[in-house]
Amino acid sequence: MLHTWRWFGPQDRASLTDVRQAGAVGVVTALHHIPEGVVWSPEEIAKRKAMIETDGGEPTGLTWVVAESLPVSEDIKRQVGDYKAHFAAYRESLGNLAAAGVTVICYNFMPVLDWTRTHLNWRLPHGGTAMRFDLVDFAVFDIHLAARAGAAEAHGAALAQAAEERFAAMSEARKKELAAAITAGLPGSDRTLTLDDVKAAIATYDGVDADRLRRHMADFLAEVVPTAERLGVRLCCHPDDPPVPLLGLPRIVSTEADYRAMLDAVDSPANGVTLCSGSLGARAGNDLPGMMARLGDRVHFLHLRNVRHEPGPGTAPYTSFHESDHLDGEVDMVALVAAVLAEEAKRAAAGRADAVIPMRPDHGHDLADDLKRGAQPGYPTVGRIKGLAELRGVEAALRAVRR
Repeated sequence: MLHTWRWFGPQDRASLTDVRQAGAVGVVTALHHIPEGVVWSPEEIAKRKAMIETDGGEPTGLTWVVAESLPVSEDIKRQVGDYKAHFAAYRESLGNLAAAGVTVICYNFMPVLDWTRTHLNWRLPHGGTAMRFDLVDFAVFDIHLAARAGAAEAHGAALAQAAEERFAAMSEARKKELAAAITAGLPGSDRTLTLDDVKAAIATYDGVDADRLRRHMADFLAEVVPTAERLGVRLCCHPDDPPVPLLGLPRIVSTEADYRAMLDAVDSPANGVTLCSGSLGARAGNDLPGMMARLGDRVHFLHLRNVRHEPGPGTAPYTSFHESDHLDGEVDMVALVAAVLAEEAKRAAAGRADAVIPMRPDHGHDLADDLKRGAQPGYPTVGRIKGLAELRGVEAALRAVRR
């Protein structure tokens, strides 16, 4: 695996020196300041590339390996407004990235909210903090704060009753904190959504069910994958996070079957998967080592993290969960890394240029100095260094066994 690190650019609380000291050799970043639907120009790409490769005038030894994320606009997802112009802008951005040597492009197809948590700093027994998705709190947001029509019925009687009781006891400060957590938006983005923004955005998806969204995704892939294939670019779709429908919005990249349908829609090596073990692991029944074995030839990027399901009023696949240590959760991380190494060995034997798959330690607990840094939620420095060290240890041990 190629060890990489997500870096949000000059505003990131983690410096490039931190990245090097963590042991990463590649950087995963994006031009978050450019709005969706707008071309990433050669000049802006070159500026970010130069930041990564030199620090204080000295070479860093780091390279920009993955663009995460080149966003798919809401117009494309809904096929409204300027969506055809956005197709063209996306293709142009792919060309500009490829010309700069960035050939792995991560994106997602989640409507409105890119990831959703009810707690961004949930206190753990050891004093650190984690991100958490509490199903009752989420139902509070959906039924009482967003006041979505039909939300109580959609959640079911038991969960709606639990939400009613939780809401009655909830302080005004917690209500504001909950709304802020759910509307936090894409990490690194300058975009901050208000509760009214979310309500309005949900309304724009009236009439867009899962089947229609799948058709729109297939149309997007048909528009951009041929360009990616010609350029030698590997597109890789990130799964839904969490991988269940939320707020009445469809989610269509949540299971192995969803990924298989996506890959079959436009069958090309350029149309691939970002295997995020934490996102997919939040849904009971997703077999991550098995998914890696079966989808492995189209896995172009890895996010390795773990989650722990929590008991509660929800029924599978709707459960509460929190982000656990990388090696302690629902995902058998040792088996998953073994499946990754087996796929890399197959690729090397076949002479594939992409035999080594980029991997980044995803998320992590806020630990030690992280608690004072105020980093992007889910992206602490110490917590990710710990996660990367653990993952590198698993990889080294498995390689030693294979020798």
